[in-house]
Formats: sequence, C-alpha cells, structure tokens
Amino acid sequence: MKALIQRVTRASVAVQGQTVGAIEHGLLALVGVEKGDDQASASKLLHKLLHYRVFSDADGKMNQNLQQVNGGLLLVSQFTLAADTRKGLRPSFSSAAPPDEGARLFDFLVAQANAAWPNVATGEFGADMQVALVNDGPVTFLLES
Repeated sequence: MKALIQRVTRASVAVQGQTVGAIEHGLLALVGVEKGDDQASASKLLHKLLHYRVFSDADGKMNQNLQQVNGGLLLVSQFTLAADTRKGLRPSFSSAAPPDEGARLFDFLVAQANAAWPNVATGEFGADMQVALVNDGPVTFLLES
C-alpha cells in the first residue's frame, strides 16, 4: 500500500458537492492499494501514518507525530497512486488492486484507524471526489508499506 501524505492546516473531501470528511490540523493521506497488498500491509501503513514524525517540536525540528500534536487524519482512496508511469505518455493501472480488493483493504484501514485514533475522517471509496487542502510547509511524503 502507498499513501501520499501531506501535513495540512485543514483538509476536506466532497462528493457531489457535499462534504463527507474534514479535518483541521493533521494529515491528509491519499491511499493507493496495489495487487498483493493485504491486511498486514494496511496495519503497517496505519502505524506509519500515526507515528511518522512530520510535525515540528519546540525547536522547529520534525520530531513529533500525529498523535503527539493531536491532529486529524483524513483518509482518501486514490487508485491512481498505483499507476506505472515509467513508459509512454499514458499511465498503466495494471499494478492496482481490483476494485473489490481495494475497497476491502481501504475499509480495513479505516476501521483500524478509527479503533486507534479518535480524529479520523474519510472520503468515499470509488467516488468522484473533490479534495481541498492547505498544505502546511509544504510538507509531503510518499509512504509505502
């Protein structure tokens, strides 16, 4: 699994003009599920999301994680993260998990996140979503499990 994470001051996701998830200070995670990913991959990714040190401490160094700053976590499924862009001018999605498998693992990730952290919001798997964010820093990382 992959997650493109962005440290944000706020972020939201809408479906058909209705906000379905929003957070204030925290992390926006665009999540891609690839063939061969499993629940262990999702659990490992969640551990990274909750513990990756991307927030500044009192000295201005990235030394604190989401939990230490009591931040929100917005999880948004994004199958395009599994694209192979090495050849040609059109992405290939052959490495992406099939939709039913992607949905199952994304739902597992969301359930685990909700059990581990009280401030979790999500988009809607497979929907046409509009994501709005204010990137803080900017700070952006690609995490892989």
